[in-house]
Amino acid sequence: MQRLREAIVLVLLAIWSKAASARPYWWPSKTASAASGYCLSWRMAVEANNIRAWRTVPAQCSGHVEAYMVGGQYERDLSVIVDSICSYIDTITLSDDGLDAWILDVDDTCISNLFYYRTKRYGCEPFDPVGFKAWAVSGRCSAVPDVLRLFVKLIGTGFKVFLVTGRDEETLGQATLHNLEAQGFFGYERLILRTGVFKGQSAIAYKSAVRKQLAEEGYRIWGNVGDQWSDLQGEYVGNRTFKLPNPMYFIP
Repeated sequence: MQRLREAIVLVLLAIWSKAASARPYWWPSKTASAASGYCLSWRMAVEANNIRAWRTVPAQCSGHVEAYMVGGQYERDLSVIVDSICSYIDTITLSDDGLDAWILDVDDTCISNLFYYRTKRYGCEPFDPVGFKAWAVSGRCSAVPDVLRLFVKLIGTGFKVFLVTGRDEETLGQATLHNLEAQGFFGYERLILRTGVFKGQSAIAYKSAVRKQLAEEGYRIWGNVGDQWSDLQGEYVGNRTFKLPNPMYFIP
C-alpha cells in the first residue's frame, strides 16, 4: 500500500511538472503583453487628446480596439459618463422662457457606426467617404443606447435639444433624419447639418459657428456632448462639455 501511494505521488508530480514547464495557451507572452500595453496607452492618449491628427489606428492595435468596442468596456464607459451627465442635469433649474439648450453630436454619439468601422478593421483602414455615404443611406446604423437614454431625459426635463452633425446636408440630410427617427430620436428642436457655406472648414470652425448662432438666438447652452474633441472645442462650447470615447477615428 505504501508503494502504491508513493507511485501515485510520483505520477502526480510528473504531471504537474510537465504542466508547469509548458506555458498555458491563455498566458500572454512578453511580446503580446507589451503590444497590449502599448495599445491601451495609445487609446488613453487619444481619449485625453494628447495624440492628435492621427489618420488610422496603429495596425497592431486592431484587436485591442475591437475588444474594447465590442467586449463590453465601451458600453460600461458610456454608462458611467451618461450617469454623470444625468447627475449634472438634475442640478439645473430651467427657466420658463424655453431657451435652455443642449447640444448632441450625431455620429457615434446618438447613432453608432460601429458595424461600418468593422469593415475598416475598427479604424486601421482609412475613412472611405463613398462607402460611408452608402452605409448612412442604407439605414443600418443603430442607436447608442445610453445616449438615447440621455436624450429622453433631456427632452423630458424640458431642454431644447439641438443635434449638430458634420454630415453634408445636401447628400445625407434625408438619410440622417431617417436614421434618427428609426432609432427613436423624436422631439428634438433642430437637426443642423453642414451646408455649402461651411464646405472645407474644420469641424471646430463649423460647430463653433453653429453654436454662436444659437447663442445669438438667445439659447443658453448648458451641455455639449460628442465623441470627438472637435465637437467640444472652439467658441460657445457650453457650460459643460462631455467627451464620449471613440478610438476608431479622429476628426479635426
